[in-house]
Amino acid sequence: MFTGIVEEMGTVVSSGDGHLSVAASKVMESLKLGDSVTVNGACLTATVISEEGFTVDVVPETLCRTNLGELKSGDAVNLERAVLVGGRLDGHIVQGHVDGTGVVAAVTEEAEALMVAVDAPPDLLRYIVQKGFVAVDGMSLTVVDCSEDRFTFTVIPYTRENTVIGSCNPGDRLNIEVDVLAKYVERLTAAAR
Repeated sequence: MFTGIVEEMGTVVSSGDGHLSVAASKVMESLKLGDSVTVNGACLTATVISEEGFTVDVVPETLCRTNLGELKSGDAVNLERAVLVGGRLDGHIVQGHVDGTGVVAAVTEEAEALMVAVDAPPDLLRYIVQKGFVAVDGMSLTVVDCSEDRFTFTVIPYTRENTVIGSCNPGDRLNIEVDVLAKYVERLTAAAR
């Protein structure tokens, strides 16, 4: 389980043949073989650890549902280690199980913040509500508004400077994980009918 509070931006060293290697520092402090780490919000398992970073396996299912297959050497990625029991839960409950992707429709400056609009498919948008939680590229965000084909969120200056969202542009594909509680509520209410 994760919180959606990005610990650092890492840098892709290599990508391909079912592997992704990332240079990192902060997440390396306690990362061990077999530990979970999110890369742009996708929960992956550390299979190789070095002083400079880590490597994870990336299977076809992950490549299908995420933007990880588009990464190339030098790209920045959001990183977060799994939450420790007894630790703070500053964001929201994030599984690292990306549900799909959306495409940046617009990025608007609002003082020092950004307002980002993302076009997403209906099967994801049905779980996204105004002032609800959504994880975008692993970041826990509050939804400002949503419609049948789009949702928006604002990015504070700190997040803008310390995550990959600060350099997003229209047309960029972002990983989306909807609130798992909404999916359970839907399932339970459908079963009760």
